[in-house]
Amino acid sequence: MDFDLLQAFDDIPNGPILIAGPTASGKSALAIWLAQQFGGRIINADALQVFEGWRILTARPDDDDLIKAEHCLYGHVAFDETYSVGHWLRDVKPFLIGKPRPIIVGGTGLYFSALTKGLADIPTVPNHIREEANAVCASNGFQVMLKDLDEKTKSRIDLNNPMRVQRAWEVWRATGRQISDWQDSTPPPLLSDSGLTKIVLNSSVEWLSDRIERRFDKMLEIGALEEAEHMLPHWNPELLSSKAIGAKELISHLKGEISLDEARGFATITSRQYAKRQRTWFRSKMANWLQFDAERLGEQLI
Repeated sequence: MDFDLLQAFDDIPNGPILIAGPTASGKSALAIWLAQQFGGRIINADALQVFEGWRILTARPDDDDLIKAEHCLYGHVAFDETYSVGHWLRDVKPFLIGKPRPIIVGGTGLYFSALTKGLADIPTVPNHIREEANAVCASNGFQVMLKDLDEKTKSRIDLNNPMRVQRAWEVWRATGRQISDWQDSTPPPLLSDSGLTKIVLNSSVEWLSDRIERRFDKMLEIGALEEAEHMLPHWNPELLSSKAIGAKELISHLKGEISLDEARGFATITSRQYAKRQRTWFRSKMANWLQFDAERLGEQLI
């Protein structure tokens, strides 16, 4: 039987809709379709799409998307600013009240977890601690930080994600408490499960890998290299916005360090690795969410 998209959403509640999924899985297309069919405005839950400067590489909505539906919290943070899940919770809170219905979409699992489970009120890490952490990573690699984290903390973070490991280490270094201790004293979440529709998009590795490769080629066609040229004078690999997949590779190409084909190859590998980490998070943290087949949705939406 053919997949009936309208029937799949026939009895959804009138409350917020949350859509999570790995990169290139079609989350944005589904969000736009839902906004057009049922009303609502699309709220970004992707940690890199909040920044200005890398619109193409982070797959922020283009002009056509902005015409189709209202989009919020995209590109609203300067590329050289810091931004955390705490900042995002503060920014998203006004959009959760009243109408139109919020359709919250993105690939940053921690944002969804904080939104629906709450976020520990952890003090801001001082700059000198962050500089110390950066120096440790540069000298010995982020894995050396694991020896200072307790087992409870290590069970809650992605041990292969340098940013998550460094964040946990910085909290311990700055406060003297493990991040797991802070998490255990978490205040109530902004959204409760009542009235929520929570969706995770799944797909085969092969289907997603093909989409990742074709999407990066499309990014190059529509100006990703020109975008990198514009950002080159401001390039700083330590900035959070510089974590945009493909940014480092295209900057290296512009500096004459690698060919464009090499940059394309490295970027698609990095993107596939990122998608793998996302899928692992979603399987672990969102097993009770509605599971949708991205491939079947893609036949109608993508």
